[in-house]
Parts: sequence; C-alpha cells; structure tokens
Amino acid sequence: MGFCLFNNIAIAARYAQRRYGVERVAIADWDVHHGNGTQDVFYTDPSVFFFSTHQSPWYPGTGAASETGEGAGKGFTLNCPFPAGSGGAEILGAFRDQFGPRMETFRPDLVLISAGFDSRHGDPLGRFLLTDADFSELTSFMLGIADKYAAGRLISVLEGGYDLNGLSRAVSAHVHSLSVVR
Repeated sequence: MGFCLFNNIAIAARYAQRRYGVERVAIADWDVHHGNGTQDVFYTDPSVFFFSTHQSPWYPGTGAASETGEGAGKGFTLNCPFPAGSGGAEILGAFRDQFGPRMETFRPDLVLISAGFDSRHGDPLGRFLLTDADFSELTSFMLGIADKYAAGRLISVLEGGYDLNGLSRAVSAHVHSLSVVR
C-alpha cells in the first residue's frame, strides 16, 4: 500500500532472525504514516514488537491504539496515533512513557528504526512538527534501548521524507546522533 514496493524493515527483521538467530526484534516507526504493512506482517508474531507513532486521521487510516496484535502476537503491537500539529512533546513522550517501559519486558536482541522524516515540520505530506533536534533525541533514545537490551545492535532504515532540504537536515541530525561515541 502507498509508496513502498518492499517492506525493507520487515525484510531486515526476518533476515536477522533467520540468518543470525535473532530471537526478539523491536521495530519503532516514527514516520508520519502508520506502518500498516509492518504491522500486518508481525500482527500475530510475539517475536517482533512493532511500535508506531503516526498522524491520525491520515493515510492509510490504520493504526488505532486498540490495534495491539492477535493470537500469540496480542500485546506486541503498540500504536500511538496523534493529531496533526503534534510534535516532540507528544512523540518523544510516547517513546519514553509507552515504548520504553514495554522494552523492559520484551528485551529485544535487535532494534530497528523505520526512520521516516515526513514527520518533520514543513514536510508537504504530513502535519507533524518534529524538529531536527527531536530526531536527534529520538535517535539517542533508541540507541539507549539498543545499548540496554541488544548489545548496541541497532539498524536504521530510511523511510519517507518529501521536503528535500528538510529531509537532508533531519537525516544529518539522525546520522550524527548515530555516530556519537557512547
């Protein structure tokens, strides 16, 4: 659905599990759109925890907070939909207050980021207000999760971002935070 032909983050998670024996994968998606394809792939799978912050209502119209998984995967999907105009306080708050505590129980072996930058202020496809500093802080938070539970194993996959100037600045802030020696 949408702009993606292949679900790179889902492929990465499954590849890590099958090729390298990774047992538990946490995927965090801060793209302005709900990661409906990723959710669908892992909705019944307790070995992958999927977390999405996204604008709602917005395309594709999925990702209600009540969508938490099914069967063995019940409780391994966490959706945090936010209205247009939401920014760092809301998104960072969801990462800290909802995702972080869930990782204490899940304890991932690998952390993956669906790093979409169409949630940056000024992007023509979204109405979120994240700043480059917010992306840096989100990245640092995710590195902390990876350090604490996954021996520092974190992979970031570039997703959306349609204001090319803003995209380059947000990616730069993200990559800078990834490169900081901890």
